Amino acid sequence: MGFIPQMEPWFDEKEAVALYEYLNSGAWLTEFKKTAELERLISEFTSSKFCTMVNNGTVSLTVALMALGIGAGDDVIVPDFTMIASANAIILSGANPVFVDIETSTLGMDFDSLKAAITDKTKAIVLVSINGRYPSKLTEIIDICRSENLHVLEDAAQSLGSFKKDKHLGTFGDIGSFSFSSPKIITTGQGGALITDNEALHSKIRAIKDFGRKRGGIDYHETMGFNFKFTDLQAVVGIEQMKKLPYRVKLKKEIYLCYRQLLQDIPQIELIPTNLEETAPWFIDILAPDPLALHSFLKDHQIGSRVFYPPIHLQPAYNRRGNFPVTEHVSAHGLWLPSSSKLTDPEVEHICSTIKKFYS
Repeated sequence: MGFIPQMEPWFDEKEAVALYEYLNSGAWLTEFKKTAELERLISEFTSSKFCTMVNNGTVSLTVALMALGIGAGDDVIVPDFTMIASANAIILSGANPVFVDIETSTLGMDFDSLKAAITDKTKAIVLVSINGRYPSKLTEIIDICRSENLHVLEDAAQSLGSFKKDKHLGTFGDIGSFSFSSPKIITTGQGGALITDNEALHSKIRAIKDFGRKRGGIDYHETMGFNFKFTDLQAVVGIEQMKKLPYRVKLKKEIYLCYRQLLQDIPQIELIPTNLEETAPWFIDILAPDPLALHSFLKDHQIGSRVFYPPIHLQPAYNRRGNFPVTEHVSAHGLWLPSSSKLTDPEVEHICSTIKKFYS
């Protein structure tokens, strides 16, 4: 058995044929009809009224914050445990990220920590759904944001195909953001999408991503904007990937179930509770007493893995003081196992037997 990567994109002849046909159709490559088609598919899948593609997930978060009117002097609350882009987008918008701790059960934002962090300067929260899971007190979080007049931006980068109470993640707040980078369940290499049911916000998003103008081909700019456009070349790939999304969601759940069954007898391993009726796990996440040692052992046995994100407040780019015990514990004990949709049952069995060897 060859090397098993922690994650890899999955393309086949469908994407190759679609690209060939598009390139032979007189294509200009830039954002046009194919991008609009991909936006429509994402809107339909998530049951959202509007979708806008941009060039990556970090930009999508930044554009969303700008559309919500977030800027200099504003505080935006964000979990201390998340991919650093969630915080960096706040910096890009000109605002200040305020970090809060997470809860162990979902790795999502802790409700009590959120309440304690709200001040007169707080204007929004970035609600991150780590690995397709929302915080256990999602309703309470949304309610307090509404009562405090705070915007809710959902960072659902890891959550395409995941739901909560029959609503797709990304549809509970003002704007939902997705990523289509290479490790995601479907990918266009790079890319981001913003969904909303608010037509006014949608119009602002469209203008901001296109130099602050209402439409291309004119040079009248009503607001500050930038070039955050997508490309039809990527959209051609994305359209084919979207067609495969329901099947990949099914595979992700089956892979997680296989892991859960094979790892249940290893006392050192703890899986994060996952409701497979709602959640399509992006990565297979475990907690272990010595993740770095396990990571090294797996690598020596030709198996890729990835340690959890460090707490953002401890990252050299931020270097802030704070008390985030759950984040620090999770970050010190977390490991993502191989999680590609292409994983076979024999590969998962091999991975789990190798983990058992490590602990034997």
